[in-house]
Amino acid sequence: MSASRLSVNVNAVAMLRNRRDLPWPSVTGLAAIAMEAGAKGITVHPRPDERHIRKTDVFELSELIEDRFPNKELCLEGYPTADFMKLVEEARPDQVLFVPDDPDQTTSDHGWQFGGDTGPLADAIAAAKDWAVTVSLFCDPDRAAPEHAARLGAERIEVYTGPYGACYDDPTAAAKELDKVVAAAEAARDCGLGVNAGHDLTVENIPALIARAPFIREMSIGHGFTADALIYGFAESVRRFRQAMGEL
Repeated sequence: MSASRLSVNVNAVAMLRNRRDLPWPSVTGLAAIAMEAGAKGITVHPRPDERHIRKTDVFELSELIEDRFPNKELCLEGYPTADFMKLVEEARPDQVLFVPDDPDQTTSDHGWQFGGDTGPLADAIAAAKDWAVTVSLFCDPDRAAPEHAARLGAERIEVYTGPYGACYDDPTAAAKELDKVVAAAEAARDCGLGVNAGHDLTVENIPALIARAPFIREMSIGHGFTADALIYGFAESVRRFRQAMGEL
């Protein structure tokens, strides 16, 4: 059995919990099931309005991993505001993924545009690295993006795979989008960056991606994983996604 690439995003679990003033479904409980089943770790995106993940969830997940899963990883996603950077400093996740999101966005839907003022982003990267947190930047499937990320001091990128995932019913379009994802991933590898991928990945579209880019080190999956888990359960969905990644 090879090491896992799968980081399970539990935002949707928190969103379901938040529909009621009750402690279930348990974010930490389901995160534990995923990690026990073989997931590499857990990803969360705590937004300012706490519409799904709350700050308290971040600390509870950090404690869970420290106490029970010391070989697993916690990844925080977020726009590098002062509040988010304070959370990163206090929680000290294994990895932070900086995304260029407006607070009101439903989900991350584009990568960083590197043509503007990147000073604040460079400062955030430097701060996170000072706290011994691995830094990844969310990038469009553009072969030019990784060089900019490397120049800013990032250690990894996460290639935005949303356009690829959106072509689930159009194989011709999916093949074109896959070419873009692979080109960006290869460019990142050539820049010496670690390569992650995420957004709308499923057990159906992962095999083609991993066949073309087997060097991808992490796939952060939330919506597709949760949809699968509603049918198969969290533990079985970990197995299914890892099998799709060629790990089992």
